[in-house]
Amino acid sequence: MSDRVDALVIFGATGDLAKLETFPALVGLVERDVLNVPVIGVAKSGWDLEQFRNYAVASLKLNNMDPSSPAAIKMLGLLRYVDGDLGDDETYHAMSEVLSAGERVLFYLEVPPVLFGRIAQGIATAGRARGARVMVEKPFGTGLDSARRLNALMHQYFAEENIYRVDHWLGLDPVENVLFARFTNAVIEPLLNREHVQSIQITMAEAFDVADRGPFYDRTGAIRDVVQNHMLQVLATVMADPPDGHGLSPGWWRPSGRWKRRTRCAVSTAATSTSKA
Repeated sequence: MSDRVDALVIFGATGDLAKLETFPALVGLVERDVLNVPVIGVAKSGWDLEQFRNYAVASLKLNNMDPSSPAAIKMLGLLRYVDGDLGDDETYHAMSEVLSAGERVLFYLEVPPVLFGRIAQGIATAGRARGARVMVEKPFGTGLDSARRLNALMHQYFAEENIYRVDHWLGLDPVENVLFARFTNAVIEPLLNREHVQSIQITMAEAFDVADRGPFYDRTGAIRDVVQNHMLQVLATVMADPPDGHGLSPGWWRPSGRWKRRTRCAVSTAATSTSKA
């Protein structure tokens, strides 16, 4: 499969993750000249394209980014929007029409896991699964059994090599800095073990509350939303053994930057090889 895509489709593009992190990250991808294809948002908000772009502008301002910068203007110009119920096949056919002749599509699912299977089915029903890649956000199911069922359902429409499961926290600068500092600092690394570390404390500090995410939290809760994925992923990173293979050798470690801090280590990786928080 080609390393380039013809379009990026974001399901749930009017949600919290898009507002806080996706739109700023898209600007970063434009700045790096790796995003030059249509970005199609799909959601049920009753919006038109102008409202969707206004939402993106508000997102950039919220993240202290200038929506009139050249990269932001280009990103806003790439946006398209399809409004519709994700349980209705007509929504996927409308999306397919916007995609036009593009075949190599990256589908990014910024939605609860209960919708993953239905969206995968809708993509296939519209004839858009072949040659495509799909990226799904955490949490992947609500437990081991549901995760296995969800995995089997996704495999009905996409090969394993075309499914990317992502926890966008692993693209945050502080998390990557811990990994880098551990394995490249000969002074610190030998001390980070049970003989010298009494405890590990992970603080999750956010500048916003549940706000308009009440229905999501009623169904998901904080344990599934952040503890069993974000927090434990960070813990695993802190305690991980040194990576095998190329690891952190020169040429195989990409330094972080603003675009990555804005979560889209995930989008960047998928966009160049093709975060509900």
